[in-house]
Formats: sequence, C-alpha cells, structure tokens
Amino acid sequence: MSKNPVKEELYQQFARIGKALSNSNRLELIDLLAQCERPVEALAEQAHLSIANTSQHLQVLREVHLVKARKDGLQVYYQLADQGVLDLLRNLQYLAQRQLAEVDRTVRLYYENPAQLEPVDARELLNRMEQGKVLVLDVRPSVEYQAGHIPSAVSIPITELEGRLAELPKDREIVAYCRGPYCLYAPEAVELLAKSGYKARRLTIGLPDWRAEGLVVATG
Repeated sequence: MSKNPVKEELYQQFARIGKALSNSNRLELIDLLAQCERPVEALAEQAHLSIANTSQHLQVLREVHLVKARKDGLQVYYQLADQGVLDLLRNLQYLAQRQLAEVDRTVRLYYENPAQLEPVDARELLNRMEQGKVLVLDVRPSVEYQAGHIPSAVSIPITELEGRLAELPKDREIVAYCRGPYCLYAPEAVELLAKSGYKARRLTIGLPDWRAEGLVVATG
C-alpha cells in the first residue's frame, strides 16, 4: 500500500524544521537571538564560534524561516522570525528535561542548589517589586539589557559582577535573571552574591519568557 503523497510531503517539510534544529550551536543561536537582533560577528563572539561557522548555521535556520535578516549598510542583522520559534525551543528544552535523565540530572546539579534560596517566579517577583522589597538584577550583556529588560532592573553583566558588588545594597533581597531558564548567568550570580553575604535568589525565567507572558518590558 503506497503512502499518501500529500501526507508524505507534509512530513518531509516538518522534518526540515527538525533537521535545522538538530545542532546544539543552532539552538544556542536561537536562544541568543531571543534576546535581541544581532549581526553575525556579535553572535559568533557570544556563541564562541568562528564567523564563517556562525554564518553557515544562520543560513540553515534562514532556509526554513526560523530566522530572518535585515541589512543596514554593510552589516546584516539577524532576528527570530517570530515568537513561535522561541516557543518551539522552550518546548524542546522542557521535553528534553522531562524525557532525558541526563538533562534532568544536569539541571538538578547546576540549577537546583539546595544551599540556595528557592527561585522566584514572575508573579511572585511582580508582587515583591510592587512592595519595594526587592532589587532586580539583570546579569546579561549590556546590549541585551538595552534591547529589553524588566522595568527598574539594574544592569551588571555577570562578567563585571564580582568587581561591582559594592554597588548593591545588603539590606534588600536581590533577584537575578538572565536569558532563560537554562542560562547559567543567574545561578552563577546568585552563588557569588550569597558567598558575599547578600540575600539572593534567581528568577525562574529569562527576559524573552517574561515578554512572552505579556509582562511589561523596558528598553534603553
């Protein structure tokens, strides 16, 4: 019995998306582009890839319309095609954590430190912000903060945090956030802050997920 040609064509097209996502570097590039649009050179630097390799990965993603590009002079900037691309990445991450013991074990090891305070979700953070009981700390690179951040959040990139601890108050709880639920910047920030005598917790989500929930995002 032969396959239905329409069904076969559809599944071949679905498989193109799966094939484009079947590379860890391309998944990381999607996560980076969820923060803000970037030129190839900046993406290569953040992903620790060569410019040529980054360009090749972006072309694969562009061929299946997961990313799009715009030209500004001689510079080409890339961005996600739409919110659905980030949703796809997050669903893939959550599914992997649920189905793969290796992922769950890694998450428990690096993100669920029993010596640290319980992480904060978006609604709890909003309540504490309204009560003036918390300082929100954005530890992503400054270019990502400028493109969008939680209102009133203070920007101190993780690479600068240790040298700028004196700028933070010790009489208020600090909630650190970064790129997303699987970004290591916020856990690293909380660990450093806790060792330095600060009361610190991390936000369970990142800025793109905050935006996706319809919450207010500031720029500049």
